[in-house]
Amino acid sequence: MSDIVSVRVPRELKEKMRRYRIDWGEEIRKFLEERVRVLEFLETLDDIENKARKRRTRVDSVKLIREAREKH
Repeated sequence: MSDIVSVRVPRELKEKMRRYRIDWGEEIRKFLEERVRVLEFLETLDDIENKARKRRTRVDSVKLIREAREKH
């Protein structure tokens, strides 16, 4: 199953595209697939970062150093 997406390009660009034997539909599909893949990856990274930020605990490093020194 697929849907149709149309793109309006300037006439000059369309004329330039005609000079090359390229399946422009396939080129555009590949570009869109890659762009969506990148956006999903960035979204996943953002989600991971947000979850990691929520898990972080605040630690008083001075207190930890003093405790470590007192143990020795």
